[in-house]
Amino acid sequence: MLSVTSDYVTGLGSAQPYLQRIAEHGFSHVHWCHQWNTDFLYTRPEIDAIAGWFKTYGLKLNDVHGSDGVEKRYLGEIEYQRLAGLELVINRLQFTAELGSDVLIMHIPIAPSEPAAAQTFWDRVRRSLDALQPVAERLGVRIAMENGGHDHMDSIAPLWDMYPPEFLGLCYDCGHGNIGVDGITKLDAVRDRLLAVHLHDNDGQSDQHKLPFTGTIDWQRLTEVLARSSYRKGVSLEIGMHNTGISDEDQLLDEAYRAAVKLQDMVNRSRVSQGL
Repeated sequence: MLSVTSDYVTGLGSAQPYLQRIAEHGFSHVHWCHQWNTDFLYTRPEIDAIAGWFKTYGLKLNDVHGSDGVEKRYLGEIEYQRLAGLELVINRLQFTAELGSDVLIMHIPIAPSEPAAAQTFWDRVRRSLDALQPVAERLGVRIAMENGGHDHMDSIAPLWDMYPPEFLGLCYDCGHGNIGVDGITKLDAVRDRLLAVHLHDNDGQSDQHKLPFTGTIDWQRLTEVLARSSYRKGVSLEIGMHNTGISDEDQLLDEAYRAAVKLQDMVNRSRVSQGL
């Protein structure tokens, strides 16, 4: 399986034309990233329409990028916003399950460094995740917390002792892991918690979502770690047209598919060479 993000052009409006092109260019799976940073709630007509598009184009859902929301914020400091944010996450959990996937990807802020603020932050995280855990387990969907740049892998490390892998794991965004830190080494240390990947490239200075092999990420090292990790799905690209220098969607998806095939081959060969 090879997957690409639904929002390679835009994450708003109907995804139907993008799903059609994704299928036409050889991808079998989709990382659903529409409405990933809005308060949008999926209703029955929308879920049915999206499910119909997947069936029409022969696609499967790899995973879903959940939304922290704008006012509905599942880790918000204002209590009514936090509770509304939990409903937003539950909506995404239900969406994920109904469309046949088992992983929902979420963002989490960097924990404050000041002890009292950190305690308040982690108390709020626990209250929200404790509320989501039984819902996720009932639906058969695990939550994957996405790493950010710089020290974010260290910031979220307490989660691995708080919750079991049956509920909570890691989504490794290699673009974030290439900004101000050796993210690949940090990933290797927690590779047994890896549930999802966002694969794209950048110059090490900012989050650019370029095609793999067009930036500074060490893909050989990364694919070696992926090969020995707990992640067993295929390559999943989270690319965006805006920083690629490519204005034609067909060209972008052709080049993305070739990059995905190359990456999957590197992972497969690394598994063989490591005796996995």
